Formats: sequence, C-alpha cells, structure tokens
Amino acid sequence: MKQELLARLRTARRPVVLATALDTGEQTLLSPDGPEADGLVEHARLAVARDEATTVDTERGPVFLEPFNTPLRLVVVGAVHIAQPLARMAALAGFATVVVDPRTAFATEARFPGVARSTLWPDEALAKVAPDRRTAVVTLTHDPKLDDPALAAALRSPAFYIGCLGSQKTHAARLRRLRDMGFGDGDLARLRGPVGLRIGARTPAEIAVSILAQVVEALRGGEG
Repeated sequence: MKQELLARLRTARRPVVLATALDTGEQTLLSPDGPEADGLVEHARLAVARDEATTVDTERGPVFLEPFNTPLRLVVVGAVHIAQPLARMAALAGFATVVVDPRTAFATEARFPGVARSTLWPDEALAKVAPDRRTAVVTLTHDPKLDDPALAAALRSPAFYIGCLGSQKTHAARLRRLRDMGFGDGDLARLRGPVGLRIGARTPAEIAVSILAQVVEALRGGEG
C-alpha cells in the first residue's frame, strides 16, 4: 500500500473503503458517501454496512473492496444495575463503551472497573462523544431529567440505535415530552422502547443480553 493511502487510512474519521484492482494492483480509497457517478460507491456502501470485504466485477476487471469502519461505540446513560453487565458484554462484542451519569456515587470505578465513565450532564456528554453511524445510545435511568436530554441529543445525531428502558406507559409519556420538544413522528420512530428484544428477560444480566442483542440486530440488519 502506498504511504499516501496508509496515511489517509490512519487519519480517516469516517468509514472508507480500500479498492484494489486485482488485475493491476492499483489502489484507491472510496467514500460510501461519494458521488453516485462512481460505479463502485454502492458496493462500497454495502461493504461498510456489512463490515466485511468483498470482490466485485467491473468493466475494468475484479476489484477487492476492504472496508475500514470507525469504531463501534455504545453510550449507556445511567450507571444502574443493568449497565454493569451491559458494559461488560458490549466490550466483549467489540463496542467501546462509556457510562454516563452525573450521580458520582453510581458511576464509580468499583462498580464499572475498566469502563470509561462520564459524570457530565447527559446532553453535554453526548455532545463530547459526538455519536456517529457506528454509535448506539441506551438510556436506563427512568429519570426524565437525565434520559430526555440524552435522547434529544441522540435524536439529533446519526446514531444507528437509540433505546430507552421503561414500560409501555413510561415510553408513551416519554414520547409526549419529546414531541413537546419539537421532535416529529419520524424522529420518534427511531426510538426502541421499551428497550431490548422480547426474550422474557427478568434479571439485570438477562435484560442486558436483550438490549445488546437488539443493538446487534440493528447494526447487522437482522430480523430477530
């Protein structure tokens, strides 16, 4: 690989795809958001979405597409019991996780060993994280003062997943509050609430499994 391409890969802040013409060895970097005039853009987009390399046939011969995605991230708002197993499971699944909770008695190293933590107010923490298309956001506090600012910030971002803990009644009240903040039906349709796949989960660890499973489903386009 040319040094110029390697330097661009190292500094890329958005997903890019390395395209290698197998007949000639020529390499170029493609953006999945590039102009449609480039016949490889749609293939690059799919490679990024699937997070897997692929070979496509073109008029100029076969081209190997290798995606270089930005890191997967999970923002958990609320240092509650469910957040503890969720943070550990998410790390095993390859997510860089940060637990956000201004209540310093909850967001401690003892409760979340080795996990990044933020005690900023949730909307401030989300502004610092700057969620992208590889970021999931989950709110767990049941406290509108903490959850709603985080959800508003997440809805203004391209986060691929936004989930909210709570009953159907709690979620209906949440939707009313967010509508009052100016969010429309299209925005609110992005929310997964009550959060998690319906697997009959009861314990904090089981609920964490259901949440992470739904996050992966959204990421990979599953049909769980």
